[in-house]
Amino acid sequence: MKIFGVHIGRRVEKALSSVGSSGWVRLISEPFTGAWQKNAEEKQGDLLCYPTLYACVSRITQDVAKLPFKLMQNNGGIWSEVDNPAYSRLLRKPNHYQTAQQFRESWVLSRLTHGNTYVLKERDERGVVSKLYVMNPWRVMPLVSETGDIFYELLSDGWDNLPPMPEGLARQNGNIVVPAREIIHDRANTFHHQLIGVPPLCAAHWSSIKNLKILRNATDFFNNGAQPGGILTAPAGISDDDAKDLKKYWDSEFSGQKSGKVAVIGADMKYTAFAMKAIDSQMVEQMKYSDEQICQAFGIAPYKIGIGNPPNGWKSDDVNVEYYGDALSPIMESMENLLDDGLSVKRPLGIELDTAPLWRMDEGKLAEVENTLVSGKIKTPDEARRSFNLQPVWGGDAIYGQHQEYPLGMLRDRNDLPQIGVADDDGPDNASDEQRQLQFLNALEKRFQYGNIG
Repeated sequence: MKIFGVHIGRRVEKALSSVGSSGWVRLISEPFTGAWQKNAEEKQGDLLCYPTLYACVSRITQDVAKLPFKLMQNNGGIWSEVDNPAYSRLLRKPNHYQTAQQFRESWVLSRLTHGNTYVLKERDERGVVSKLYVMNPWRVMPLVSETGDIFYELLSDGWDNLPPMPEGLARQNGNIVVPAREIIHDRANTFHHQLIGVPPLCAAHWSSIKNLKILRNATDFFNNGAQPGGILTAPAGISDDDAKDLKKYWDSEFSGQKSGKVAVIGADMKYTAFAMKAIDSQMVEQMKYSDEQICQAFGIAPYKIGIGNPPNGWKSDDVNVEYYGDALSPIMESMENLLDDGLSVKRPLGIELDTAPLWRMDEGKLAEVENTLVSGKIKTPDEARRSFNLQPVWGGDAIYGQHQEYPLGMLRDRNDLPQIGVADDDGPDNASDEQRQLQFLNALEKRFQYGNIG
């Protein structure tokens, strides 16, 4: 049997085994046995709705998604963007139902929430990759054969928006099995197995649950009119049945939206409200501490998502540099390397994510930066104008310097020349020194003027 042209014998086919039993830890589990039956477990969908966790995931996902793919070529150590029909079209439109930005967003979202991103390749009749599909990570399972070859089992049901699979593929438990070369597998920290990544969501799990429970308790509290519970006392005592009836009457008539109504009760009964507990007044501090732990798992400083303030003296550029190095750079480097490998992009070509949108500045700041680069002889005027979407100008493709500036080596050579006007007994020799000095200076001036100072 062949899988995409690779022969798989029956012995190997039977030897395929799941790596899921090699230390995979469930991301969202029951806090106690039977919790799901009592609707007491926390589902991933509910967990991701917690504001701080949602902010961390969406911020990283959207920031990486807005960075376009660029096909670069190395020419003498200088990387420049090029267009290649084998790769450029695919990078601009990875598949028929997603834009390149949506594709990158799906990639990063899968990595952050599941620890693994599986991208299935579709090839044309020439065997060249023509489309890429980010798979549902719940529907993909890595497999390892007895010979150490890696395969991926794809659940065969629910193939929405995916290409028709070729006939004659190997099967595992009724599902389709494809070789590793047909899957781009991006994985986060592989703590338990080299083929299974553990997402940052795992580290943020309990902190998010704690704050979710605090929010739910606060919601119930404010549903009760922001009033704590209390106790009804009867000096003469009452029976259990009377106590139950009285509690039911009190809850139905004087709690929730009816809180604050006037209650009339007899038999010398008294109502005493419970005082607020000290921990209730510290709810904000408790939630802030857990929010900081969530940010820590994603490598984001809390002030990047609106929690607290950046260090004194820091500017937005400082915050963005820290954010790029801690949160975005590892994900971006992984995507670039995997696409190079998965699409067989060979040197001098390479795929990069364009970071220009990440550092986008206001025009005043951008003008200041570009002016510094031009005056520092790092950029040409045309290159600076391109940052403002302006056309090149005559002479704008050259780097300019002031005429009176000399290379240090030339100034050194001038100091070594004989001094003019020094007294000498031999007149002709003295005149010869002056003549030689003037000739030397003129030669240096011409060499400097025409750029030939080597």
